Amino acid sequence: MSERLLPPGALETFVALRGGRVRVLEGSDPGEGVPMLLVHGGGADNAAISWFRLLDPLRRERRVIAPDLPGFGYTEGVPYAETAADMADLLAALLDALAIERVIVCGVSMGGEVAIQFALRHPTRCAGLIAVAAGGLIERYKNPVAHHMAWLATLLPDPILVPLSALANRFVRTALNQMVHDRHTVPPEVVDEFVRESRRPRAGYVYGRYNKAAIGPRRMRNNALGEVHRISVPTLLFHGTADPLVDPAGSVTAADRIDGAELVLVEKCGHWAQLEMHERFLTAVASLTERAEADA
Repeated sequence: MSERLLPPGALETFVALRGGRVRVLEGSDPGEGVPMLLVHGGGADNAAISWFRLLDPLRRERRVIAPDLPGFGYTEGVPYAETAADMADLLAALLDALAIERVIVCGVSMGGEVAIQFALRHPTRCAGLIAVAAGGLIERYKNPVAHHMAWLATLLPDPILVPLSALANRFVRTALNQMVHDRHTVPPEVVDEFVRESRRPRAGYVYGRYNKAAIGPRRMRNNALGEVHRISVPTLLFHGTADPLVDPAGSVTAADRIDGAELVLVEKCGHWAQLEMHERFLTAVASLTERAEADA
């Protein structure tokens, strides 16, 4: 449990940005296709967790870049970005630092919302969009009481919120079992890294700030369904039907509003669809990248 996780085929680098350094995982010996930017989720996530099973097969076709967002994983000293839009802008700056002009952007959960915002805010730099169980696509929680309680939690001051988060993170293995449909589909190395990440100092702090910006008293402040029709690149929305955290209805609606978008709903699959059903995911990604490169 002492050493941090690296996915198979990954090289770890650190990129100077905004007064700090961003930890970036890249695939070794990449293929020649359009580069792909992978964006992890919130909570106790980082790039190695979200993309453990994907980086190696993806890098055989193209350069793959998987950063830890500020406040997550092993990125250090970079000012926090608290909204998906700000995170998308930070990733554009990271691409500048790496001298990468255009990418296929792929994100999961909070990272899915970041990917959508990247496609909206930086359209000339986006060759394709893959959103896995993406946030930012609902008007409000299904249960009004649950929505109100989530909003109230965002009002807690940091001196209360940080220790409460630390206490909750002591039960992270139980929480993980509730996130996925079948816990045996998640590699044990990923579970161990998830536990490590949850026990880092101020773990979940940036995700709490993200929620504070996203959740309003009666509806979500980050609902992008009114904007996604502007996305014109090849798009894949991939979602488990048994996702207990993000309502698949948001992906269904977004797919209907994005011209030519492909929607893949996976039965018996929870929130970590790209890990739980990674072979099905890779098949869908191959179809998306073929379309994106045909348009490039």
